[in-house]
Amino acid sequence: MNCPPPADMGFRLLPVPGGLPQTAKFDEALIGLAALQGPTAAVWQATQGLVVPRTYQRFEAFPHACEVFARDGWPVTVRQSGGGIVPQGDGIINLSLAYVVEGKPLDHSDAAYLLICRIIAQALHRFGIDSHPQAVEGSFCDGRYNLAVGSGDFARKIAGTAQLWRRQSIGGGRDTAQVVLVHALILAAIDAPGVTARANRFEAMLGSTRHYAGHRIASLHDISAATRAYAPKAFALALQSALETELGAI
Repeated sequence: MNCPPPADMGFRLLPVPGGLPQTAKFDEALIGLAALQGPTAAVWQATQGLVVPRTYQRFEAFPHACEVFARDGWPVTVRQSGGGIVPQGDGIINLSLAYVVEGKPLDHSDAAYLLICRIIAQALHRFGIDSHPQAVEGSFCDGRYNLAVGSGDFARKIAGTAQLWRRQSIGGGRDTAQVVLVHALILAAIDAPGVTARANRFEAMLGSTRHYAGHRIASLHDISAATRAYAPKAFALALQSALETELGAI
């Protein structure tokens, strides 16, 4: 059984230092903050690069591929959560939520994914875009809690999600509990064929069999003409508003 998070948790929206792009692992700090101060959220952007899970380090060619991509201005960051390769940088908005749960992670995992999908879907709806959670075969970092637009063979991924769980001391005391960090990467204004080709090049350098299709992802600024000139900023504001509505974020 999956337990939904309490509706009245009251998230604190973490200000991003200087409003500037952060390192790709910026949100991992939310785990400690949630354990000390309560539910915490962040809407943020990261510096340009690729982000991969630790499993990619098993490839013998991984260090060389990282060197090549770093020289090209696309440094590779290894994250603690699972999934697959994703881009970061201009045109990509991140939403991260961290909060304490009681019980086993597996009892809360689906609910955490559905929570963040619901917030993003509400923000997208403000631009007249309907979305839903589903896997999108051929997209990078595919998973059943992607947020997609369209259906069937025409479905395209517009956001991807991942989770990280850690047992932490709560409030600085001796008691411990599980803290979930659930993260979403939203494609607000990207070159879909370009970022897909870059991910494919990295996979090829590793000797991986993975290959992605650019037409299986979507960018908000291509779907909504109203946001074409300012999609990242407009969507970040919509996310903050949806956080206030759904979670009472302040």
